[in-house]
Amino acid sequence: MNFEELEKIDSKKMFKTYDMWPDIAKESYKQEFSKPEFKDIDHIVFAGMGGSGTIGDVFSSILSKNDIHTSVVKGYLLPKTVDKNTLVVVTSVSGNTQEPLTVLKNSQNSKAKFVAFSSGGLIKEYALKNKINHQEIKMEHSPRASFPKYIFSILRTLESVIHVKKSDVLNTIYEMEMLRKNIFSNNLNEDN
Repeated sequence: MNFEELEKIDSKKMFKTYDMWPDIAKESYKQEFSKPEFKDIDHIVFAGMGGSGTIGDVFSSILSKNDIHTSVVKGYLLPKTVDKNTLVVVTSVSGNTQEPLTVLKNSQNSKAKFVAFSSGGLIKEYALKNKINHQEIKMEHSPRASFPKYIFSILRTLESVIHVKKSDVLNTIYEMEMLRKNIFSNNLNEDN
């Protein structure tokens, strides 16, 4: 496949954003976010659908080596184990996904702590109206293409709860840069 064929197949030019993933990850992790303090958290629930739900899967995997219990919700209801030591992380890149918005609304009566991540939309509106910590993260091209921006922004924002060594994060970004050399759209060959 040559570059012209790639542009025909990927008419929305998503490959250009994928080419930039290591840079997006690095910039997102370096960015200064307001960092809410959450104490005594022993359970984190990640709520999201589609690519936003996959973000929860990634964090569940990362945290599997820690003593923090994780749950991933790809629907409307929180687990019954949610209590005052639970942090609910609601993610919707578009900000308008009904399932995470419903989780946010329906769980306001629980004693859990909440933080929401979106590019705006109804989730931002609801979070601000109800004094829920919200971090606005701009969408890159599309929700799917925004994946590393959200992963590394959430890592940075929730450092007090998601304990990942900075060296591990920087090594991950380095590995992304090395991988890009092999799969970069300007480097198309028989193996790529």
